[in-house]
Amino acid sequence: MANYLFVYHGGEEAAPEELESVMQAWRNWFAGMGDAVIDSGNPVGLSTTVTSDGSIVNNGGSNPASGYSLIAADNIEEACAHAKACPILASNGSIEIAEIIDMQ
Repeated sequence: MANYLFVYHGGEEAAPEELESVMQAWRNWFAGMGDAVIDSGNPVGLSTTVTSDGSIVNNGGSNPASGYSLIAADNIEEACAHAKACPILASNGSIEIAEIIDMQ
């Protein structure tokens, strides 16, 4: 089994009256994956980039991350299947998935 980094991009902010149902959709999604959820993660703020010449850019990058999770799966296909049920997709967001390479 491998571990995968799910990086969430975009997604529309929920209206105050919809916030509880959106949060419940996330809780249900994580619960449905059971032990595959290593770390449900968190939302993230706007990123800062340090470039190879040492300059600093505070614009969040070309495709700013809005959050992350760590998910276990047998392969990339299974990781993608988990991602297809993610609530961020219903709010026009996307998920970037990358296998975490164990270097130890």
